[in-house]
Amino acid sequence: METEYKIAIIGLGYVGLPLALAFSEHYEVVGYDINAKRVAELNKGIDSNLDISVKVNPNLIFSNDKSDLKMSTIYIITVPTPVDKENVPNLSFLKSASELVANFLKEGDVIIYESTVYPGVTEDICVPILAKISVLSYNTNFYCGYSPERISPGAEKYTLQKVVKVTSGSTPKVAELVDNLYKKIIKAGTYKAPSIKVAEASKVIENTQRDVNIALMNELAMMFDKMDINTSEVLSAAKSKWNFLDFKPGLVGGHCIGVDPYYLLHKSEEMGYKPTLLHSSRAINNSVASFIVDKTIKLMIDADKVIKGASVLIMGYTFKENCADIRNTKVFDIVQGLERFSCEVSIFDPYISANSGTNFRSNPFADKKKYDAIIVAVSHSEFVNYTTTDFNQLSKGNLVLLDIKGIYNKSSWKF
Repeated sequence: METEYKIAIIGLGYVGLPLALAFSEHYEVVGYDINAKRVAELNKGIDSNLDISVKVNPNLIFSNDKSDLKMSTIYIITVPTPVDKENVPNLSFLKSASELVANFLKEGDVIIYESTVYPGVTEDICVPILAKISVLSYNTNFYCGYSPERISPGAEKYTLQKVVKVTSGSTPKVAELVDNLYKKIIKAGTYKAPSIKVAEASKVIENTQRDVNIALMNELAMMFDKMDINTSEVLSAAKSKWNFLDFKPGLVGGHCIGVDPYYLLHKSEEMGYKPTLLHSSRAINNSVASFIVDKTIKLMIDADKVIKGASVLIMGYTFKENCADIRNTKVFDIVQGLERFSCEVSIFDPYISANSGTNFRSNPFADKKKYDAIIVAVSHSEFVNYTTTDFNQLSKGNLVLLDIKGIYNKSSWKF
């Protein structure tokens, strides 16, 4: 194995870009992406995701030219692993990236996967692609590792270097190599898993655990709403006990919590076991948007507002606070639900351009349009300091304010 590496990062999104920048402080790095516009922006120091400060240095090039990959000795693959409309894992990006890398593999090269997958994908699906195209033998001529990403867009507390990194390799020697490689950039340290499958499984259950816990909170919130009990007050009382887990109800979208459980479900059912808890949790969390739509309609009726043609402002569209990531955002489901009631929906999100679609608006507090209902769906820091007075200025008649994230002292309804 080589001790001086030339690293290629395949995919320059929320995961790949921070890796490319961090590794370039120690090694020569090629950041590769098929999106020519993305590459051009990065070469100018611009991250359109608004997630990270890009500082170009002599060790780093951004490219969409495949030939720039040929001198690399370590390939780190960070492409998306979404699900399709039926919630079946879509591995097409991962397979394409494996095919791409396979064309450049040489004796002793190491391929490390970071994309979230179900246990077995690296060695059962990706390795055969690498071996077939490269005409090299696994664990003889080339090697693999798996080190799952733990990126949390918009969360300064949980950037790449600040979170412990799980590592693994296809042989003990390669596992040590991969672990030492990441130790170069991860200040929080690493955890070397005993096998690639264990590392894959550890990643997919991280977000599955959160999905299950949030589903419990969502079900409780819907129950307490029927009982006319304030859920946040209940949770504040309950968490006074030392071992109460501090999860909160809410929309569950994004590329992790709303997707990863389907990967585990897929593999489990393929092996003949159907997990009832995981299915139930997914169903509960997927129902929250419809619940919020129904609640909005009810509150408008109670306020003597006409539903057909009612104007509704939704504040926040991204899947989480303080980032521009809209992948699998469940706010989209709220928009669709309200439009089925013939409501006119406007969206304001400071992280998304008002030119992004016909629904999007620039700052509503700066124009004269009034709304029959306002839904604060995302707790962007820009929203925290708005007051009831501010919302009353936007309201057409009696204020109907739904505070999904519980960030205001006064509102018509909190989830």
